[in-house]
Amino acid sequence: MSEDSPMSEDSVPLAQLAARTAADARILALIAPTVAGLGYDLVRVRLMGGKSPRSPLTLQVMAEKPDGTMDVEGCAQISEALSALLDVEDPIEREYALEVSSPGIDRPLTRVKDFAAYLGHEGKFEMGAHIEGRKRFRGLIVGLLHAGEAVEIEAVDSKGTVERVALALADMADARLVMTDELIALSQSRLPPVEGDAETEAEAEAVEDAPPAPAASRKGSPQKGARKPRGDA
Repeated sequence: MSEDSPMSEDSVPLAQLAARTAADARILALIAPTVAGLGYDLVRVRLMGGKSPRSPLTLQVMAEKPDGTMDVEGCAQISEALSALLDVEDPIEREYALEVSSPGIDRPLTRVKDFAAYLGHEGKFEMGAHIEGRKRFRGLIVGLLHAGEAVEIEAVDSKGTVERVALALADMADARLVMTDELIALSQSRLPPVEGDAETEAEAEAVEDAPPAPAASRKGSPQKGARKPRGDA
């Protein structure tokens, strides 16, 4: 895939779900062509930490292959390319660590195709504005409405009544899957076949929930080679 290859509309991250802040949005726009040019889908960008002037920042980049899988080698490839790009563009003033990982099993949902891929699975959703007095919803994803402009979920209200609610994607502030046995089984079924000795279930989950590159011991570990600030932090 070349950097000029167009992405389908359902594969484009929705701005408010993939980038929470203006800084996230600027970085997402900067790195998206590079990630796409490597043949991967960019899922989400978060610049986290830095609550005090001297505390370090972490730039978390979630990405995956178009088929929804990811591996350590892919994370390393993206990390190397983004490190070179960010060194040149220098979009972050302070010291930070780059972390590239898969979205994980209980992943964030940031694109129309994410909602379509997990029909029948449970999710948690936060809206930017109240809908009948509520901002937060939890329920099964049962369909997409209005050509992908809204997701329909089957939720339980405060009285225990099952109801179907339509949530506009443009008004959604956050969305992610809920870890269930059914979701774990689906994730395992999408793993590539393994030659030779069979992997244990824990090893298989580790491939699906690919850690940041280089192969860190657990997801969330910072990248080696943290960027240095220009001038005083």
